[in-house]
Amino acid sequence: MNILQIISGGISAYKAVDITSNLVKKNHNVKIILTKNATKFITELTFQTISKNKVYTDTFEEINETEIQHIDLVKWADKIIIAPATANIIAKIANGIADDLSSSLMLAVKDFSKVYIAPAMNTAMYENPITQSNIFKLKQLGFNFIEPDSGLLACGDVGKGKLPSSEDILSAVLNNNLLAGKKVLVTAGSTKEYIDPVRYISNPSSGKMGIAIAEEFAKNGADVSLITSADYISEMKNITVIPIISAHDMFVAVKKEFEDADIIIKAAAVSDYKPIITYDKKVKKQVGNIEIELERTEDILYYLGQRKKENQFLIGFAAETNDIINYAKEKIKKKNLDYIIANDVSKKEIGFGSDNNEVYIIDKYNNINKIDKTSKRNIAKQIVNMFL
Repeated sequence: MNILQIISGGISAYKAVDITSNLVKKNHNVKIILTKNATKFITELTFQTISKNKVYTDTFEEINETEIQHIDLVKWADKIIIAPATANIIAKIANGIADDLSSSLMLAVKDFSKVYIAPAMNTAMYENPITQSNIFKLKQLGFNFIEPDSGLLACGDVGKGKLPSSEDILSAVLNNNLLAGKKVLVTAGSTKEYIDPVRYISNPSSGKMGIAIAEEFAKNGADVSLITSADYISEMKNITVIPIISAHDMFVAVKKEFEDADIIIKAAAVSDYKPIITYDKKVKKQVGNIEIELERTEDILYYLGQRKKENQFLIGFAAETNDIINYAKEKIKKKNLDYIIANDVSKKEIGFGSDNNEVYIIDKYNNINKIDKTSKRNIAKQIVNMFL
């Protein structure tokens, strides 16, 4: 495969060498563009030695007089990787600025889906609404984005903005269509069972785990239906968000989507009980106690387990506070699951609403794989990897 690698001027430019090296080892033909600022961090000779190709730095340095450099490089490339991608180069691409070779070249790209952008910058710069608006605009146009990692940054800050690992970048670029044609159903977040117009029974689930799973499946080419109560707008064209509020809403939506799904992942924290009576006006404070009678909600996972077809995979979640493994094993049999993912929600650093988690993945044969504390995004990647 012909791969054009663009390196912009960030401190993580040196990490791009490993990307080039791995691509060459996989027998890909790699050509490199270094921006002017990138040459202040790393030299042309390094990439030329590894890629065995001329390194491009200047729009007006035509190596072959019969070619127009920034046009022919686009035609030559099967895929284009921009890593690291600074806030500057992202802004240029989003706004059609063409003041150097890399930005001029991007205006000649017709198929945006062959471009993979790996942002790397300070957290404040990444989270700045201008940068996020530029990223959103490019995603809507069909550009692929590889999420930056979180951790200690070069400036000393801790947060999101690290260049993703070479492994993650290569996986996104080379394997992103492995699940093309697969239909995936994911549920995420809590449900709300209303007592009156302003009060409800619920739980603190944020939906972060389920959303991360949905996005990772989508990155690998699957068509994803995400049923969720979370306030989430998808920036990926192959994720369809189906908003719900109550457990019954989710049950109705799941039944509608279930038949066509190849993989079903029930990551939502669904209410087990709901009030028998829902008042249409706010219940007023009164002397003494009041009683609210509850009834069971539909057991969505059990319903799916009883109707699962041979070619479908059904994965449940077990959010427990004690005896996690035993409860999970009991649930996997009772609900007829292929896998269950169990975690301890009593731990604040990995419980509901956290960006991190620690889970046990258990299959129907009682094989157990523990994933130690890491980001929910990393756990989502490992879950998706089970189907690659």
